[in-house]
Amino acid sequence: MDTRLAIVSIIIESPDSVERVNNTLHTCSEYIIGRMGMPYPKKKVSIITIVVDGPQDKISSLSGKLGQIPFVSIKTTYSKV
Repeated sequence: MDTRLAIVSIIIESPDSVERVNNTLHTCSEYIIGRMGMPYPKKKVSIITIVVDGPQDKISSLSGKLGQIPFVSIKTTYSKV
């Protein structure tokens, strides 16, 4: 199975969305190779960056599910290799 390396950047604008984001990430935990999260109180947001290595369809599905959560913005960047 071919896999892709990608970075998923997530900005959460409401504390009410955090649990849903974490539950969604848990469904693809086998593909997550690194995670960094930090609150940014000045703007009242939380920022999470996920590094994933998995099939492109799984990464796309994860991105789509995260993008449908209210008050959550995401951007996925794929490696060329």
